[in-house]
Amino acid sequence: MSDEARHDAGMQVRRAVLGDAHVDRANARKTEFTEDFQDFITRYAWGEVWTGDGVDRPTRSMLTLAILAATGCEDEFAMHVRAARRNGLDPERIKEVLMHVAIYAGVPRANTAFGIANTILAEEQTE
Repeated sequence: MSDEARHDAGMQVRRAVLGDAHVDRANARKTEFTEDFQDFITRYAWGEVWTGDGVDRPTRSMLTLAILAATGCEDEFAMHVRAARRNGLDPERIKEVLMHVAIYAGVPRANTAFGIANTILAEEQTE
């Protein structure tokens, strides 16, 4: 696959998972300094990994949530809670992922992630 085709496929999946509004904001904030990074994540994170056939999107979301919670990447975690909901994960499934994080990565990491997810899930109910 060419870099252009990988970028196009990645952008399509990125928009489907994160939403047009998020991707449009990210693109609007691009600078000369960040442009190569945005291209890189679109081509490789979204155009290679997220477009792969070996794991479905809900499973990719669960993996992503667990990794981001375990490593303390709170801003990215919040974004991916929303993405997980778009990918069909219900709150119960997200809770189970975070319970797993508590055992394997630690209660403090899971506690923080539960707080973030709870806020996002509550916002969904008011929309």
